Amino acid sequence: MEELAGEAGITVRTLRFYRERGLIQPPRREGRIAWYNDHHLARLRTITGLLDRGHTLNGIADLAATFDSGRDVAEVLGLGEPTEETPVRLSPEQLADYFGDQATAENLAAALELGYLAVDGDEIVHISRRLLDVSAELVREGVPLSAVLSSGRLVREHADALAGLFVRVLRAHATDTDPDQLRTLAHAVVDAELSMAMDRELRAEDTPRPAP
Repeated sequence: MEELAGEAGITVRTLRFYRERGLIQPPRREGRIAWYNDHHLARLRTITGLLDRGHTLNGIADLAATFDSGRDVAEVLGLGEPTEETPVRLSPEQLADYFGDQATAENLAAALELGYLAVDGDEIVHISRRLLDVSAELVREGVPLSAVLSSGRLVREHADALAGLFVRVLRAHATDTDPDQLRTLAHAVVDAELSMAMDRELRAEDTPRPAP
């Protein structure tokens, strides 16, 4: 315990307090010896980093509990399946850098449930660099992260329906189409339709309503 506290730059008393609060996992014991490892040190450094960013210990405890119960990275990423997306590995501190005070236990749990995040040891894995960047940009524009995640759930449902439509049509009428070509065709159609739909929505907002 003394060695771990020294490596983490905290006091033994503080380390005991973190253990009592459940902020770090119990050590591995051999008789009367308690063994800590790099995972414990990484968690302690994360706690220090989150405290420096203004998070409270209660909030960090909630984050830690959610983090420890998160979905496994292999389950979420579907390892071995083809994908165009690039996963991103983050520490909880780095996730806080992206989303600040929006990185709450509730939002983290929602992102884990949605499949945006997974857990791999002491790291968080975001399933898509593009989704991570655009989510952070929306939060910077003033959209609450909870709203981003709620919208993402709806987008996921529509995207699944669209993907199913394209696969069924092309498999029924163009059986020789390879997956890369299928993706290219689907992207082109969805991009064009979404662009025109945005135009229609924006025009509708700008159209003056008739006086009563």
